Amino acid sequence: MVEEVQSIMLVLTRQISSWDSRFYSISNSGIHSDNLKDQPDLLAHWMVLLRGRRSLHPCIQVLAPSQFLVTIPLQGLSGFRQKSSRRWRYYTPSGVQLLSPVMEPEKLHQWLEVEQFQKISAHWHDTDVSIQGDLVPARVISVLQGLLQRAIPACNLTNRVSVLESIGPTIRVTVETSEQMVEVELLPAVEIPGCWPRKARWPRFFKRWPSKDKTRCLKSFGFDLIARTNYHWQLSFLRAERLLLEGMDDDGGCRMKCLRVVRQLKEDVWCPGSRPVITCQHLQMILLWECERNPSSKSWIDFGSSFLRLVRRLLKCSQQRFLRHYFVRRANLLKSADANQLDKLADKLNRFLKCPTLDLSSYSDHGSVC
Repeated sequence: MVEEVQSIMLVLTRQISSWDSRFYSISNSGIHSDNLKDQPDLLAHWMVLLRGRRSLHPCIQVLAPSQFLVTIPLQGLSGFRQKSSRRWRYYTPSGVQLLSPVMEPEKLHQWLEVEQFQKISAHWHDTDVSIQGDLVPARVISVLQGLLQRAIPACNLTNRVSVLESIGPTIRVTVETSEQMVEVELLPAVEIPGCWPRKARWPRFFKRWPSKDKTRCLKSFGFDLIARTNYHWQLSFLRAERLLLEGMDDDGGCRMKCLRVVRQLKEDVWCPGSRPVITCQHLQMILLWECERNPSSKSWIDFGSSFLRLVRRLLKCSQQRFLRHYFVRRANLLKSADANQLDKLADKLNRFLKCPTLDLSSYSDHGSVC
């Protein structure tokens, strides 16, 4: 299904890019070459990491069996500079001025100004995407959605792709694959390699995982800013998460095996459905926190105890309705989650942990689905 969705999105984004050069056609590279021209060392390192692998940072992230996320990189924005100063914004996404200032972004979000980029295409100054020098996510999404609606019939995909009505600044489509119908969320993204955001105060002091070398490598690949709200761009660390998971069990541990089993049980038993309250990204965050708390290889030799640690952590998060983002600790990834679904999940996990006698052999040998 991933390959089918990717091929369809590749056709659509190629068409969109031919109409509006501000949007890239999707690819598996993880960082587009235009953003690496001034960073040859980073480009060389990236190519070494990709050698012999399908992808470290695929354009498609599988959140659930029928829920995908696709990031569409923006072209013509490079040389990002972080700003320490701030100013109040007095407008709506339509450009109407407000009598009182819009609230400043919190946790994973931030404003983005055109002048924060040393190299920028002239089209990013256009009023269809910017207001008073700010790049406005809602406007970028609106432009992309209009192009997408034109591209679907132009690419003869009307019978396979349909745009869904969205509440707020999101683009959701359904894609018909040979297996089943899947829902795809499209997110414009600004790639920012070679830079690490101030809000991500990581690594934490006196932590033995990951190693210093891996930390330096990971931070050199930077982060992304994705359009998910009206005003503020959301920090995204998909490349960093992929790099942390890559080679995680080279010491003979069972971390990824535990993640696969927890994910399979979540999808089949604990939290089934097309839009579950807990996604693969949540489970990956839980695993990263457990790896930091238990950095020793010995802690991940026994599958049973390691697996139950992840389940207990998942139970605690669902009960407290709180899951810290691994890189931005102040951000709660379950802040907007459905409380009733979390309570139901907690009940199922409690019953399982009281008598964890399930035969895990049918799950533990499954191939990677992460």
